[in-house]
Amino acid sequence: MQKIQRLFLIFILSMATSVFADEPTKRLIENGGSGKFPAIMLTEASLPTHTIFRPQQLDAVSSKKGSSKESFPLIVWGNGACFDSPFEHVNFLNEIASHGFIVIAIGTLPKETGEQNKERSTSAKLTAAIDWAVAQTTNADSIYFKKINTKKIAVAGMSCGGLQALEVAGDPRISTLIVANSGIFIKTMRGNAMPMMPQLDKTHLQKIHTPTLYLLGGPSDIAYKNGMDDVAKINHVPVFVANLDVGHGGTYAQPHGGEYAKVATAWLNWQLKDDRKSAKLFTGKKTQLATKPGWVVDKKNMD
Repeated sequence: MQKIQRLFLIFILSMATSVFADEPTKRLIENGGSGKFPAIMLTEASLPTHTIFRPQQLDAVSSKKGSSKESFPLIVWGNGACFDSPFEHVNFLNEIASHGFIVIAIGTLPKETGEQNKERSTSAKLTAAIDWAVAQTTNADSIYFKKINTKKIAVAGMSCGGLQALEVAGDPRISTLIVANSGIFIKTMRGNAMPMMPQLDKTHLQKIHTPTLYLLGGPSDIAYKNGMDDVAKINHVPVFVANLDVGHGGTYAQPHGGEYAKVATAWLNWQLKDDRKSAKLFTGKKTQLATKPGWVVDKKNMD
C-alpha cells in the first residue's frame, strides 16, 4: 500500500513539474520595441514576484570601462490600482526598456490572454526590486553581473503605483522620480476610503530629493487636481509637469506606449544617461515638449 502511495505521489509531483515547466517565463512584446536595444519581457527564478523588461542582449552595452554605457540604468515601476501585475503597461514598459534600460515592475508576468492577476501589492515591492538589482549586479554568477547601473535608478508608477513611488521617494539610492496619472490626495478622507493605496499626506512630498516628472492626463484625469497640487507644493527640487488630455488611462496600451512612452523615455535618458538632446524636451525658456501638439507643460526650479 505504501509503495502505491509513493508511486502516486511521484506521479502527482511529476505532473505539477510539467505544468509549471509549461508556464511561460518570457514573451516578446511588439517585436522588442522601437529602440536600439530590442527588449524582452520575462520573469527570473530569483525574483518571481516581479516582471522584468530588459534588452535581449545584455552585452549590448559598451565594454569600455568607465563608460556610462557600461551598464543599463534601472527603473522600478508600480502599477495602476496597485495591481500585482503590469498587464496594463506592457507596451509602455517594454518600449522604455528597448532604449537601454532594465525595468522591473511589481507583480507576476502578465498572461497573453485570459484573466489577469488583479491581486494588490505594496510599495515594499519597489524597494525589493532595487535590493534584488543591487545583489544581482554584484554577483559574479549572475547574468546581470555589472550589467545594472544601480547608481542610476528611477522609481516610477501610475495611479496607485504613483503613490507607491512617492511612498519610497526618500530612498537615497533613487536618482529621479516619475509620478504618472497620480498625486497625493488633497482630501485625505477620500484617500483613506481606498485602503489598498498608500496613505500619504502632502507633508510626504518633502521626502522627495530628486528631479521629478509628473505625467498627467489633463483635466479629465481623476488624478489631475491631486497631481497639480503636488507640483504647486514642491519647491525644494526640480519638478516638471506634462499634461496630455487623454484622461486617467494615459497612452500606455497604445503601440509602443504612445506619447507617454516618448516623454518618459526622454526624461529617463536625460536624468539617468545625461543625454543632452533629450534634455531639450524639458529645458529652456520654451521647452520642445511645449511645442508638440496637445501637450501643456510647466516646470519649477529648472532652467
